[in-house]
Amino acid sequence: MAKTAVLVDGGFYRKRAQCLWGAKSPKKRAQELNDYVFMHLAKRDGGQERFLYRVFYYDCPPLKDKQVYHPFHGKTIAFGSDETYRWATEFFDQLKRMRKFALRFGKLSDYDLGYRLNPKKVNALMRGEIGVEQIVESDFALSMKQKGVDMRLGLDISSLAYEGTVDQIILIAGDSDFVPAAKMARRKGIDFILDPMGNHVPDDLLEHIDGMESMIDGDPAVC
Repeated sequence: MAKTAVLVDGGFYRKRAQCLWGAKSPKKRAQELNDYVFMHLAKRDGGQERFLYRVFYYDCPPLKDKQVYHPFHGKTIAFGSDETYRWATEFFDQLKRMRKFALRFGKLSDYDLGYRLNPKKVNALMRGEIGVEQIVESDFALSMKQKGVDMRLGLDISSLAYEGTVDQIILIAGDSDFVPAAKMARRKGIDFILDPMGNHVPDDLLEHIDGMESMIDGDPAVC
């Protein structure tokens, strides 16, 4: 039996899950993540069962008491009263109630915080293919940077590997920031599996993991 730790890049998961399965209530999204984790655990490695050690979830609490100007609405939005803030707060509360879930929080930097227009729409505007009147609210996205999330994720991978706590790590993430920690874990004999949730993974990244698993149905290209 392989003792398995599942590590989840929360910002990536929430964005990818909404794209794949649509918007959901905080409670249903949290249950969805729990179910997704256990789909991994139901798989066998050469006939060997997986036993869950713990789920580590990495994210940042939503901003509160911050105000940002929204160019589409032409007004300032207060995050503490925003629906996004309420949804995220309840979602994290639901995860805290899940058995074997451990939440690791970084923080959102308010430096250069603001709403940005989709680059594709910017290019179309500059080429004269569309006019300003064709811009809609969904063309804007809030731009912010996470601080401390990657560091916490890397430290946990190192700790799990050096203490011999688990035999296997499954990482649900969509970028290559984890590579140094993954290489170290593999040197300590940890079976390191990446779940990019159907996202394309560059070929040169494959040499730093022991395998890929994505528990999704259908064509992920729709995202």
